[in-house]
Amino acid sequence: MQRLVECVPNFSEGRNRGTIQALVAAVKAIKGVYVLDEEMDYDHHRAVLTIAGDPEAVAEAAFQAARVARDRIDLRTHQGGHPRVGATDVVPFIPIRGITMGECVALARKVGQRIGKELDIPVFLYEAAASHPDRKNLEVIRKGNLEGLASRMEADSHWAPDFGPQRPHPSAGATVVGARPPLIAFNVNLQTPDVTIAKAIAKKIRFSSGGLPCVKAIGVELSSRKVAQVSMNLTNFEETPIHVAFEAVRREAEERGVHVSDSEVVGLVPQQALIRAAEFGLKLQNFDPTQVLETRLDQVLAGTGGPDDSGSDLSASLRGFLKEVSAGTPTPGGGSVAALAGSLAAALGVMGCRVGAPAEKKTPPSEPANASQAALVLEPVERQLLALRDRLQALVQADADAYAGVVKAYRLPRNEPSRAEAIAASIQVATEVPLETATLSCEVAGLLRQLFSQTKPAVESDLRVGLLLALAAIEGGLENVITNLKQLKNQELINKITGKIQGIKRSLVELKKL
Repeated sequence: MQRLVECVPNFSEGRNRGTIQALVAAVKAIKGVYVLDEEMDYDHHRAVLTIAGDPEAVAEAAFQAARVARDRIDLRTHQGGHPRVGATDVVPFIPIRGITMGECVALARKVGQRIGKELDIPVFLYEAAASHPDRKNLEVIRKGNLEGLASRMEADSHWAPDFGPQRPHPSAGATVVGARPPLIAFNVNLQTPDVTIAKAIAKKIRFSSGGLPCVKAIGVELSSRKVAQVSMNLTNFEETPIHVAFEAVRREAEERGVHVSDSEVVGLVPQQALIRAAEFGLKLQNFDPTQVLETRLDQVLAGTGGPDDSGSDLSASLRGFLKEVSAGTPTPGGGSVAALAGSLAAALGVMGCRVGAPAEKKTPPSEPANASQAALVLEPVERQLLALRDRLQALVQADADAYAGVVKAYRLPRNEPSRAEAIAASIQVATEVPLETATLSCEVAGLLRQLFSQTKPAVESDLRVGLLLALAAIEGGLENVITNLKQLKNQELINKITGKIQGIKRSLVELKKL
């Protein structure tokens, strides 16, 4: 399988097309790298490239682009609406296929070290690559822009960079490098130039202020368009889909007497995110993602499905996975099977919502013909279960990838300086994946229990099967977590994970009371 990594470097330049062309040229000069998208915004004064390809080639391309940015972008004259600390502001590596998050962390550290040493720019690591827990969030590093970061670097030894000099580069500032899952950059424009309204809405909806999970948001003035914008990063669209974020902004705006004019996606967006938005906006019933023309064509051309065989032999689609589990290899193993059990449990819950929904209440002609209150209650439950189903399904592969990362780290030569760090990072990922399986399966089990009293008796047995699968997924996930926890050395991380295990076990006791 081809190994693919994505990188989405952000540069503090949105007005000079020549500079953007030079950045793109630097990337395209590296064999094995593809430029998927390029965006530049005058008001934000920012450019975003989306590149993908072979991991080592992408790492080289990211470094070469940072070199061009250092030579062509001068922050001393930079004025823009978007927060920034550097000419090359942030460089995230994202695992796409055949590569683990631990390997992306290693790429981030490698590129960060080169930027610090060869370009004389201080580098701070963030997200999965963070060396300090309080630097994991990008907004913490960027607080106060470059000026704020420079002050902290000068006054507080805790803010020494991970790589490079102890002071910002005179013109290029600093750079933040890390590894993270895919995110969606999503902006909503308001029919007002009043940026204070956008800032108030951003504060209300972002997770750090008690708002929506996995949402980062700021208010920005777009002077060239004479509007204010709520600019968001959706770090997990399964937790908070695009349409949920949009509706939250629209609702908050209307409470302040302002309407939404439009919205925009910056860079690329997963197809599944748009499918979910379409399901919600169009209220599609029984929609199957394989109804998307391009998806069906891909299936037919790959020989994996089509209208003639969909549903004709349910065992056929499982045969490959069962064969892989039965093979004499460590993966896919118990962690992947636990995630699959959790995903199946969620799928049964979705079926329960759709098949077991109460019939529409018949009302006299004098009253509005609305669906019953119970049926309306099922809509958010169904959406939650759909998101949980898809995330748990993704964890089937993620668990296998995590184990592969551990094996790869242990196979590094014993004299390799980065071996211990690579082992620690890979074990952490291998512990966090089944922990997420157990956590999400707890949510599934809770929702299934809730459905017993809200759906028709005809689907009760299906929901009970789902609940049993969810309970098995919880215990299976915990089994893997506890096994991998023994190999961790970071006591702070051990204590944190142990606390989560205890919380899941307490929930498990309650969930077993059928």
